[in-house]
Amino acid sequence: MVNRREFFGITLGAGASLALTPGLLRALQLPGGQLIQRAIPSSGEMLPVVGLSFSNHALCADPAALKEVLKTFADNGGRVFDAQHGNVDAEQFHATVANELGIQDKLFWSTRGTRPGGPGGPPQLGQDAVQAHVQMWRGKLQAPRMDLVMVPPQGDPAHLAALKEEKKAGRVRYIGVQVIADAVYPQLEAVMRNEPIDFIGIDYDITNRARVEDTILPLAMERKIGVMAFFPFGNNGGVSCGSGANLFGRVGNRPLPEWAAEFDARTWAHFFLKYVISHPAVTVARVGTTKAHHMLDNMGGGIGRLPDEATRRRMAELIDALPPVTVVGGGSATESAHGPPGSMVLPAAVLDRYVGEYRTATGDTFNFRRYGTMLVVKAGRSPDTVIYGRSQTRFQLGPNVIEFQVGSAGKATGLIYERGGQKIPAPRIR
Repeated sequence: MVNRREFFGITLGAGASLALTPGLLRALQLPGGQLIQRAIPSSGEMLPVVGLSFSNHALCADPAALKEVLKTFADNGGRVFDAQHGNVDAEQFHATVANELGIQDKLFWSTRGTRPGGPGGPPQLGQDAVQAHVQMWRGKLQAPRMDLVMVPPQGDPAHLAALKEEKKAGRVRYIGVQVIADAVYPQLEAVMRNEPIDFIGIDYDITNRARVEDTILPLAMERKIGVMAFFPFGNNGGVSCGSGANLFGRVGNRPLPEWAAEFDARTWAHFFLKYVISHPAVTVARVGTTKAHHMLDNMGGGIGRLPDEATRRRMAELIDALPPVTVVGGGSATESAHGPPGSMVLPAAVLDRYVGEYRTATGDTFNFRRYGTMLVVKAGRSPDTVIYGRSQTRFQLGPNVIEFQVGSAGKATGLIYERGGQKIPAPRIR
């Protein structure tokens, strides 16, 4: 698998790929280019569209390298510094590195409303937990107030109630809810419709579009709620410390299409970020990296022109057409179209009847597409995975089984997901 840690290049003219250095990146950035600013809907305050979080990188990367990343971010106009993800140690690192650089009061701080897991125990419950965590952060940063504090929509209801009180008292400027699992989208939507929040945080990238673009982002615009987009380069399948599949692995060493120059995308990082940022609901796209020159490249994704709606569709079609990264049983999607022993090679017409989106009653989603003679599924936040048929309707997904239900018209109407002795129905929704 290729990701940005093994391959990092740009396409010039006929498609020659050059290794990027910080100096070359600076030379390639638009003359006098400034980060695009977006208004927080509830206040009109302007924020740069590219944010930063170290998340689990804080636990496994060189602290000096991360310090240089933050310096590069701040020196090039970045402000939104998010400490929501990771455990207590990762959260603490964000405060420590900003204090060491002396820039803690120049940043727009985002964090969670209660103590994370790790040293000190699991997240706490009750209103007092929110008040204590906000007070702790104010002490870490020697700040009179926090900028943005978010809690999960499915958590203790007292947490959001406490956040509203903290905002009323002037100790928090903006409040919101954040999710990193599509199974809790119903709770997220309920909070968005019924609570006076300023922000949501949600996974969003060019391959994770369907429900986010169809429901969540339009609702955010309707309710005038800001959006912090997590993982615009893909979510690594939930793997810590930057390993695993992401969008850079998906494109590999392919050259950037020449038409990307129409919206000032000069690297794949620009391409992926500009897709996310170009959605009018998105206030800030939060990235994470361990290398300063990658950070500088990321900042370029928030500079210059953005794609229009027709170009966004073209971008999505380009990425959708690429081979998947993950194959059940290991190997590469291009190595074999036949799959492991015992699997069947099914006609394209059979696979095509399963293409679409399916959703369980609890909100778990399965998106299927065909790539050649292979069926590919994106299950929730996991990366695209090739699955192979055991029969014309039955497919293996790791230790689990997907059994499609086919209607009289010859199209799949739903599926049964067999997991751990359970049979979970998922009707087809598109």
